[in-house]
Amino acid sequence: MAEKKSPPVPPSLIGERVYLRPTTAEDIAACHHWKLMSEPQSHAAFPIRIKSVAEAVEDFKKATLSEKFEHFTVVRVSDKMPVGLITYHDFNWLNRSAALGLLIDPDERKSGYGGEAIKLLSKYLFAFRGVNKVHAQTDETNKAAVKLLESLGFKKDATLRDHYLRDGEYHAGLIYSLLRYELDW
Repeated sequence: MAEKKSPPVPPSLIGERVYLRPTTAEDIAACHHWKLMSEPQSHAAFPIRIKSVAEAVEDFKKATLSEKFEHFTVVRVSDKMPVGLITYHDFNWLNRSAALGLLIDPDERKSGYGGEAIKLLSKYLFAFRGVNKVHAQTDETNKAAVKLLESLGFKKDATLRDHYLRDGEYHAGLIYSLLRYELDW
């Protein structure tokens, strides 16, 4: 049986421990449980519907037709295993900015894969998509995300008061950004 080949990966998306490649519908199906294991509502400030694998794959197929975002699978170099998903979305040609979204396999967190994936995608967006700013939003209670963004040099731009409702309590949303000239890694 012929070995299934992955789509080509531009060298700019290859790091020391992970590389980014275009996400496939098969990746969405294989990684769907990560979102469920991560408390699905924690990924959004609006009500979300829990989807089946088939629904998530179908939504992914429809979404890939947009030029305003792109999905990548974070793949471990050593064994070519997917360890996360990263996207840029809300791509704004006028303001030259893009938002980042990241989901790492809960079993692989605190391994440095998320930070390396953010670095790779940010450098790619600055160099090849002409953006001046990348930004990310998180709930103030997501201490791991806050620590990661700050460790990469992202600056806190804004606090959205009472933006996330979790367990009957409101929490602030935090917006972080990194400008092209601030990149020092």
